[in-house]
Amino acid sequence: MLDPKWLLAAFGPLGVFAVMFAETGLLVGFFLPGDSLLFTAGVLAASSKLHLSLAAVIVAAAAGALLGAQAGYILGRRGGGALLVRVRSKHLHEGVARGSALLTRYGLGKAVVLARFIPVVRTVLNPLVGIAGMPAAKFAMWQVLGGLLWTVGVTLAGYALGASVPNIDTYLLPIIAVVVLLSLSPLLVELVRARRSAAR
Repeated sequence: MLDPKWLLAAFGPLGVFAVMFAETGLLVGFFLPGDSLLFTAGVLAASSKLHLSLAAVIVAAAAGALLGAQAGYILGRRGGGALLVRVRSKHLHEGVARGSALLTRYGLGKAVVLARFIPVVRTVLNPLVGIAGMPAAKFAMWQVLGGLLWTVGVTLAGYALGASVPNIDTYLLPIIAVVVLLSLSPLLVELVRARRSAAR
């Protein structure tokens, strides 16, 4: 996984835009550090010598996530089911299974919002709903809601922590590890539920 601090130091808000777009719009972006990058960008905007603008980070993150989701949706609409059949990654196939379960359980709209907070699922769900034929206007409404909740919420959480803890740069790596674990918790919950259902 890419180091979020290095990425921000090298590319700033442009790097945030690129990661958000690739992770939510291109099937090859499933391995990118979405949650940890947003949180780290917020922390560093509050505390570091990188001189990151919080406003620029939020705009770049939201634009990348929203445009990426639309690109993923269009890929699904145009590529159809054959698009996912050609994917060879085991992680993506697992993401498709989890995304399908999310769609079944919550319906199209809620699933689009919830998927933003689940790694890998946020990469595959946009093409999935495109394949499922979700109306474009309805998808746009739900994905904008989910995209803004995710990008703005996680970035501001990082900023709040960075502004309240002196010299937080010293503790950045352990904090990123905690953020990654928290971002994986919905996935772990789904796996436990799936195993319990299979056992029954």
